[in-house]
Amino acid sequence: MTRDVIVVGAGPVGLMMAGELRLAGADVVVYEKLPEPPRESRGASFTRRTAECFEQRGLLGRLGATERADSHFGGVPIDLTLADEDHFARRGISQFRTERMLEDWTAELGVPLRRGHELTAFRETPDGVTVSFDGPDGPGEDSAAYLVGCDGGRSTVRRLAGIDFSGPEPTRGFYTADVTGLRTRRRRIGEDLPGGSMVMAMDLENGVTRVVVHERGMAPKDRDALTYTELADAWQRLTGESIHHADCRWLSCFSDASRVAAEYRRGRVFLAGDATHVQPPAMAQGLSVGVQDAVNLGWKLGLVLRGLAPAGLLDTYHAERHPVGRQLARNARAAIELRLTGEEMDPVRAVLGELVAEKDAAGYMAEMLSGLGVRYEVGAGEHPLLGRRLAPERELVRPDGARVRVAELLRAARGVLVTGREGAAEGWADRVDVVAGAWAEGPGPVPPESVLIRPDGYVAWAAPGSGGELSGALDRWFGPARTRAETAAATSADPPG
Repeated sequence: MTRDVIVVGAGPVGLMMAGELRLAGADVVVYEKLPEPPRESRGASFTRRTAECFEQRGLLGRLGATERADSHFGGVPIDLTLADEDHFARRGISQFRTERMLEDWTAELGVPLRRGHELTAFRETPDGVTVSFDGPDGPGEDSAAYLVGCDGGRSTVRRLAGIDFSGPEPTRGFYTADVTGLRTRRRRIGEDLPGGSMVMAMDLENGVTRVVVHERGMAPKDRDALTYTELADAWQRLTGESIHHADCRWLSCFSDASRVAAEYRRGRVFLAGDATHVQPPAMAQGLSVGVQDAVNLGWKLGLVLRGLAPAGLLDTYHAERHPVGRQLARNARAAIELRLTGEEMDPVRAVLGELVAEKDAAGYMAEMLSGLGVRYEVGAGEHPLLGRRLAPERELVRPDGARVRVAELLRAARGVLVTGREGAAEGWADRVDVVAGAWAEGPGPVPPESVLIRPDGYVAWAAPGSGGELSGALDRWFGPARTRAETAAATSADPPG
């Protein structure tokens, strides 16, 4: 066995996965079939929860300036100011910029990235996985304890693993392009047109505009057969404007297909990102949910690899993330039908518009679209934060008066126990940090006096508020306790995080 984990795919999800695994102490390598980083930016925004995931690792500031993005569902605006917390997405960040940031981060962590290596096969054994690839120097092999496929909607890992990815056949097509030299009116969340057509124009960066066109009756098309003239012709038919003069930098098309993998894990093989769930890019959710997949799996796989937690912890990855993927697929289908069905859908749009004008309904929709509404099953209890993320901007006032944000406590991707009880997690000192303090005022539910936070930022136990003992929660999420001698011996042998 030469490595702990092989990650296939160097997009944002694969790179985030590699970084999370490395923080957890795993020896990881990334294989990417493209010889050079792509210049196009399929994604141009991410949700509030994904921004929080980046901030938990100190990465958000590396992206530079971002803009707040308004929200809508199927073209029906959602007033996010009605919610109790900040649910605004972040836009103006090209996927290219996100990938470069994550590539720099993983390089700093010592993760090797092997470009120009395409996975061709793998075989699983009782204690590992051996992958075959075609690389610049010809065929080769590598082995690891686990394989993680982050290789997109047409995932080779998923196909070779035989994991079902079925779903309704696509019925609508969309054309999209990144262009320069365009002065058309911006339509950032898209403009709905009579009959179920839609056009979108939004700024990216460096003078680039992303345009999207859907003309009613437009069928799914092979991206290799699409020409910019076809897109520009459709735009002119719908708007009366000519954009034929623009300089096309990137051209593609997509459909309204929404699918989710039947399994996120099969044996020693895992899937994440678009390899597990695909939906129309207009939903602006794929990259975001994929990054959250990575943050969910990385620390769990690291604990198991280090012998700190039993292999059963890995089953919680599918249990927690598969429902999120299914909801995403459902929401995408509903939003597309709502937006791109003709005037016959107007009564439904009107009713939804009235509903989301109410605070409770707007809050529910905001949580669903921002990712802040995700709640995992962590055990019995009545505290509203159980199983939910603890806001990274929430501050803890230490006994010496110093303030520290939750995001800063999670930088190392370890568990965090906030409590005034000395020695409360002594047997878990090699994987859980213990801090004391009182919670400052902030948005959302007030955290309880004692709270156990998982490395992904979700609350696993609270007191008062949980039905079980702290030791049970620590054992469930971080494995059995160790004696001081065991911890000292293991620490000298564990790989650096």
